[in-house]
Amino acid sequence: MLFKEIDAKTMKINPFTMLNDEWALVTAGTPEKFNTMTVSWGAMGIMWNKPVAVIFLRPQRYTKEFVDNEDLFTLSFYPKEYKKALGLLGSKSGREGDKVAESGLTPYLMNDSAAFKEAHTIFVCRKLFGNQQLEASKFIDISLDSSMYPDKDYHYMYFGEIVKVLVKEQG
Repeated sequence: MLFKEIDAKTMKINPFTMLNDEWALVTAGTPEKFNTMTVSWGAMGIMWNKPVAVIFLRPQRYTKEFVDNEDLFTLSFYPKEYKKALGLLGSKSGREGDKVAESGLTPYLMNDSAAFKEAHTIFVCRKLFGNQQLEASKFIDISLDSSMYPDKDYHYMYFGEIVKVLVKEQG
């Protein structure tokens, strides 16, 4: 077995380092057809008495269509040596070709979702809330609107209950 399941409450992680420095892949779809993209913005915590991951997707991203159409998405993290592959997956669209094959990552297919065998940690998330777009009028720090959204392509927000945590088996 490549991964073992652990209880989310037993994890000793730094979500700030994991998201900002390591980056992650958000993957959604079916084992037959899925798409993935790199993310470095997000959050983890407790909401509605559940462990959650919060992801943000721009409207033009192909992966958003998969997240919208499925009940599950995965959020997966990788060792530093995969940063180049994650960069590629964040800069190319799956609409225009097989960016997964180009990345060199190996799909890890589960019953209702997908991630990649090179991950050290995979969160399988069940959507609880989503497809809510950020709005310019809601920014309290208005400098964020012009600095982060010059094209006005405001992110959509999704909350996913972390229903399974998989960590790479050692040895």
